[in-house]
Amino acid sequence: MQVRLDGHTLTIPDLVTIASGATGITVDPAALALVEKSHDGLREARARGSVYGANTGVGANRHESAGDPDGHALRLLRSHCAAVGPVEDDGTARAVMAVRLNQILAGGSGVSRRVAETLVTALRDGAVPTLHRWGAIGTADLAPLAELALTLAGDRPWRHGTGPVIALDATDALPLISSSALTVATSALAVADVHSHLRASTIIAALSFLALRGNPEAFHPAVHAARAHPHQIALAETLNDLVTGAAPALRIQDPFGLRVVPQVTAPALHAAESLTTAVTAELNAAVENPLVTVDGVRHHGQFHTATLAAGLDAVRAAYLPVLSLSAARLGLLMRPDMTGLRSFLADGPPGSSGLMITEYVVQDLLAEMRATVQPTAAGTLTISLGLEEHASFATQGARSLRTMTGLAPTLLGAELLAAVRALRLAPDRLAAGPLQDAYDLAAAALSPDLTDRPLDTDLTAAAGLIPDLGALL
Repeated sequence: MQVRLDGHTLTIPDLVTIASGATGITVDPAALALVEKSHDGLREARARGSVYGANTGVGANRHESAGDPDGHALRLLRSHCAAVGPVEDDGTARAVMAVRLNQILAGGSGVSRRVAETLVTALRDGAVPTLHRWGAIGTADLAPLAELALTLAGDRPWRHGTGPVIALDATDALPLISSSALTVATSALAVADVHSHLRASTIIAALSFLALRGNPEAFHPAVHAARAHPHQIALAETLNDLVTGAAPALRIQDPFGLRVVPQVTAPALHAAESLTTAVTAELNAAVENPLVTVDGVRHHGQFHTATLAAGLDAVRAAYLPVLSLSAARLGLLMRPDMTGLRSFLADGPPGSSGLMITEYVVQDLLAEMRATVQPTAAGTLTISLGLEEHASFATQGARSLRTMTGLAPTLLGAELLAAVRALRLAPDRLAAGPLQDAYDLAAAALSPDLTDRPLDTDLTAAAGLIPDLGALL
């Protein structure tokens, strides 16, 4: 698949494609010309007077003239390269390079054209840098991007592949690291997963609805037209369509796990949609400080990612209830008074445990995720001799969301495993309708052996189905 970068139209699906290893990357020649023009503009401004980071120190050293101009770039990068913490995976590292490249192509960075061309070559050749995670607070990913810059300069080795090496101009150093490319890439990959999980959770909830013989009145259009929150009407309509032809309801009113799926999922969809807008803006933004414009160089605070941080906090807060509702439905599927089947959907000698342990797994995962929901944007700091007295902490919000999206498939997979088992035990409850494909997909991947045995293989297989289920809706 070809992805064209021009500094203005990169989307999250494009970035996911690049992160997955796609090498068919093209660059708009006009964008490269703009990069060259911005580099000339920065060099001219540097020759006329002080330009932050180009011929001065940075942070609290901003008023000091940079000594040894020829060595200033590498000194700046080396001093900012902490290179500590977990190493980002290959997909994230590729996404970081793509984000930084696309931002540079927006034409405000002042880096040399060969930096952009070198990033293109690295992506096309499959070269991957080593990027350590720590050293950012939502006001530019200085430490990880310094590591990327030093890799481009040959100061540090490429982790995979034989990547290109170039000599950096004196004015390349600060513009290369004046970006939140790692935070943005992490946010983009995470919110893409959130969208997929929300679609999959809707299908899984509908399968559980069939297994539990729920009452579809909760999804009736008249109910949701009475309070039209964003996404709620459409989601209720989707659920109503999915359970068409279901067996007659067992209850006049269901527990919350079945009854409030639209109300709980709709805010998560709304928050994910808003975050997608914010992340897309960051993918295509010239945020470097200073910014090279057609009429000079401007010093500013555009590197502060407050909007991104707020969006990340909102998604995590809205995403967790969707997952906790999945855990509630899993609990319903364990109860014989709700299913009419044996406790824990057991199918063996008396005393068999069935899927009992899955509730423990799910509650462990939820406990892990609850720790990630605390708003990171509420943090405060004072650093760099008091010059920098605020930060967005979007970086920590992005990492927390990525943690959630890494755990969520196993949690959703546990409910899927239980719903499929219940429908196997009571096949008359499976409506021959829109959910047949989802059931068939899951049943083919999950073992039909319902006797007591280790469940690790089943849970892993169920978690692996989440992207495919999400693609069905």
